[in-house]
Amino acid sequence: MVKIPRRGAAQPTSKTTSTKASQSSSTAGASDVPTGRLKQIGMVAGLIRKSDPRALPITIGAGVGVLVVLVVVGVLTNLATLLIPLGVLLGLVTTMILFGRYAQSAQYSAIEGQPGAAAAVIQSMRGNWSITPAIAGNRNMDIVHRVVGPPGVVLVGEGTPNGLSSLISAEKKKISRIAYGVPITDLQVGELNGQVPIKQLQRKLRMLPRELKPHAISELNSRMKTIPSSLQAPRGPMPRQGRMPKPPRPKVR
Repeated sequence: MVKIPRRGAAQPTSKTTSTKASQSSSTAGASDVPTGRLKQIGMVAGLIRKSDPRALPITIGAGVGVLVVLVVVGVLTNLATLLIPLGVLLGLVTTMILFGRYAQSAQYSAIEGQPGAAAAVIQSMRGNWSITPAIAGNRNMDIVHRVVGPPGVVLVGEGTPNGLSSLISAEKKKISRIAYGVPITDLQVGELNGQVPIKQLQRKLRMLPRELKPHAISELNSRMKTIPSSLQAPRGPMPRQGRMPKPPRPKVR
């Protein structure tokens, strides 16, 4: 016999099914967010530990020290109910600030000396900055990047001073033809005399005098797009196009 459902019985509808599915997906997404953040914090902590083994103990000790000081002061002055929560808050803020600074220093140490490290540092800057990486270079891995921002045009080079001097002077001539009257500044990233360490590159750019307004920066960016890149191609014979070797044929018995 075939059972006929009653009229008053509630039957699942597509709307109810979709609502349950959306609720389950939102719950899963909300649970994945803290897990992803914890993994990210763990990865950053591991990077800091490799860069400086004393960084994490100093960070945790500073936060605990602030908390202990305010707890002791609160007990001695009968203001524990006010200073203990304040100590917890200030301890967390101190730990977060130190953790962020050590993380930034560890990232700089990880990319220091690698080609394109200066471009990666500048691209992480906030504000009205536009960077065009690797506008010029040579076989010795000397690279010049172009930055357009409030100070005007800044040419950032990374490599040897002898190789960068000719590349930067050639780019200055090109830019001066298109952006007449715009200040052009050149910086060399490195640890040699007269160069800017990569850890101080962002600070050096922000300390440059501001010469352009936002509308002038956007107009200058459109002009810079007309300059062709002078990045040199590697010399030497080009590799011949060959075919993949054929697999051996099976022996027929």
